[in-house]
Amino acid sequence: MANDLMNPLVHEIKNILETARNNIAKEVNTELLISYWKIGEIIVLYEQNENIRAEYGVKTLKILSKELTKELGRGFSVSNLQFMRRFYQEYEIQQTVSVKLSWSHYCELLIISNKDKRSFYEKEAINSKWSVRELKRQIDTSLYERLLLSKGDVNKAEVLKLATKGIELAKPADMIKDPYVFEFLGLPEDKPLMENDLEEALVRQIERFLLELGRGFMFVGTQQRVTINNIHYYVDMVFYNKPLKSYVLIELKTTKLMPEAAGQLNMYLNYYEREVNDEDDNKPIGIILCTDKDSLTAEYALGGLSNNIFASKYTYYIPDKEQLIAEVEKIIKKLEI
Repeated sequence: MANDLMNPLVHEIKNILETARNNIAKEVNTELLISYWKIGEIIVLYEQNENIRAEYGVKTLKILSKELTKELGRGFSVSNLQFMRRFYQEYEIQQTVSVKLSWSHYCELLIISNKDKRSFYEKEAINSKWSVRELKRQIDTSLYERLLLSKGDVNKAEVLKLATKGIELAKPADMIKDPYVFEFLGLPEDKPLMENDLEEALVRQIERFLLELGRGFMFVGTQQRVTINNIHYYVDMVFYNKPLKSYVLIELKTTKLMPEAAGQLNMYLNYYEREVNDEDDNKPIGIILCTDKDSLTAEYALGGLSNNIFASKYTYYIPDKEQLIAEVEKIIKKLEI
């Protein structure tokens, strides 16, 4: 009986809180979009006033990225600043920006160079309340092109009808979970956690081993985010080696070495070289540790070995494959006990 009396009260309070949370989420999203538009405006006006040519534009953004990151924290990678600049260039009238879409939506849209095509996806995303994932899906399945090829209004209507299937209605509260919002609010990012016992144990062991090695390793962190074309990836472990002046990226795989693992690590190395490295840093170094019990391997992506001096330093400061494999074996033996 008591529960029956409490249900309307609980329901009313729940509605109040959900409304408040949604309003906060919308407000945060609005402020984020306005702020990024204004940052884009400042960058464009600066480049125009200083007559900065295109070839120097990326260098300017790289310096700006370093300074902003130092002062304000994450969220100001070169690629994100490029998105902000283009955001202003493509939406020079701020009122044309729809606060019904998130910054992640706009990052997807800004990749599209054809203005008519971008406008189509923008309007459909607003009207159909597409989530970012749904927007990506519609772009990847070439909805715009399929509509252009459809003959007659009936066929076009049918294609649009198909486009509404599987739509994930984006809740305003979902915007708060976006990594861009975490950066904007200065909150710790909700990083993916390693659930596998082997991976967790390996991270601890490798971190301890490299730091105790005494060869200039400094621990940067685990699950370090890399954002490329508005897709977020995470590097398992990142160190910085002071004598080599190089970032060292380590990927852990609990399977045998697959070709795609090397490709992914190479993508991370290119990102670090372009977006994270200081001017006097050498190219980053990548290590893939494969922990398949039948075949323990350590593969190196050797960056920056363009001169003999660096190559000789490299062989001294970076542990060899046998040493790393031995550390992996220790963990596997412990977990088997």
